[in-house]
Amino acid sequence: MALNIVLFEPEIPQNTGNIARTCACTNAHLHLVEPMGFHLTERRLARAAMSYWNDIEITQWSCTQEFLDAHKGADLHFFTGRTHNIYSDAVYKDETFLIFGRESRGIDPEILKAHADQCVRIPMAEGEDSLNVSNTVAIAAYEIMRRNGFRNLVS
Repeated sequence: MALNIVLFEPEIPQNTGNIARTCACTNAHLHLVEPMGFHLTERRLARAAMSYWNDIEITQWSCTQEFLDAHKGADLHFFTGRTHNIYSDAVYKDETFLIFGRESRGIDPEILKAHADQCVRIPMAEGEDSLNVSNTVAIAAYEIMRRNGFRNLVS
């Protein structure tokens, strides 16, 4: 199983640092899509990821279209509150990409519309808008790991 976590235009370095830590703990590949609201050398990012940076593979992309063009036909899952498809009902292939949008606005509506059948959500209380992105990544990543018997993880 090859798990890929993709952040479209992340804005908050601490969230990205926490997500990097989750990637290290799940052997996931982290994809960071520009523009970002911080530099990878930022102290707050490094503090959140601590010593995990050496344990993860990171690929940077110049824009969302570059990422999408490079992954046509891939198993892409776009996390959004703008769908009724539940993440736990989705089918995930051996190499899957879990995609998350920026903290302030999520994934652009035109991208969601173009990939409507690949959009999933995590259920939450009525009236609530969203979970913190780092929590959402952890929930989704560990669902994939659970489905695969926590293969390659220490139990």
